[in-house]
Amino acid sequence: MSEAPDPQVVELATKIFDLARQGRTEELVAYVDAGVPVGLTNDRGDCLLMLAAYHGHADAVRALLQRGADPDRINDRGQSPLAGAVFKGEAAVIQALLDGGADPAAGTPSAIDTARMFGKAELLELFGAH
Repeated sequence: MSEAPDPQVVELATKIFDLARQGRTEELVAYVDAGVPVGLTNDRGDCLLMLAAYHGHADAVRALLQRGADPDRINDRGQSPLAGAVFKGEAAVIQALLDGGADPAAGTPSAIDTARMFGKAELLELFGAH
């Protein structure tokens, strides 16, 4: 039988996930720089990078990538941060992820599949260039 997680740890993790969602880059990276794993995931498998990307925070995405975040980290639903950014139409985040080495073919549906689904020909061209 596993122990229940420490409520203080849960509270801290929740705060860090909220910083990623809100794009509070300086505070977020201060925690990562202090030892919080850059690949920390929530109960749905969403990593900090996914949350920052999905919510449109290109600066946070770049900062997390610079600290070693995996640009192709797939969540429990098979989605990549790049596919999430394509779904949300976040051009600056898409570019930051591509610059950080994200694979447009990663995940299900992939960023390529998502761009096709929404008729985003310009993104399909961009992905062809990477």
